[in-house]
Amino acid sequence: MRAGTSVTVILCLATALVHVLLVFLHVAPPNPLSRQYSRQVNAWVFPLFEQNWRLFAPDPESVNRQISARTMHTAPDGSVRVSGWFDLTAVDNSAVEHNAFPSHTTQNMLRRAWSSYLETHGGDDRPGSQRALMIQQYLANIAADRISGRRGGSFESVQLRVITVPIAAPAEVGGTGQAAAASKPAETRYLPWWKVTSHGN
Repeated sequence: MRAGTSVTVILCLATALVHVLLVFLHVAPPNPLSRQYSRQVNAWVFPLFEQNWRLFAPDPESVNRQISARTMHTAPDGSVRVSGWFDLTAVDNSAVEHNAFPSHTTQNMLRRAWSSYLETHGGDDRPGSQRALMIQQYLANIAADRISGRRGGSFESVQLRVITVPIAAPAEVGGTGQAAAASKPAETRYLPWWKVTSHGN
């Protein structure tokens, strides 16, 4: 019993030390060690342990995004059923509103996943790297898990729709910020259908 506990404690300490070292190499200025092991560091850090300096130099959002998802299920007889759109952003917003201590996950998981998707995919929705593919799968899994948790039902594929609405600039003296925002129309982007682990079967 004692030997098992000792081994567990040693493994936990070793894992914690490796984690701290890898995160340090990720956030530290580029150096020979971080460059040499960048693949291993990135594989450990992304997407769950990503670190950045936005806490100290925040980049305020200039747009509001509504991220929705729908599902597709192919029945044994070959018929295809596509669900209506499910508003993932509204679920996050409702979990944050009137909550004095909303979780970091509730506030940021979907938003950060989408930001990472934009960084890795650009406008063509084609993953050009292993990290891009991982972010794509991460985003699809978030959508699939939230839909199955709220709606249920069987499905094998998900599609996301992102509506981006510019935020009005603060009104200038003698002018209105609303006019500037109104001149920029909302943009709607439909992502491809992605296969996910079958839900509800």
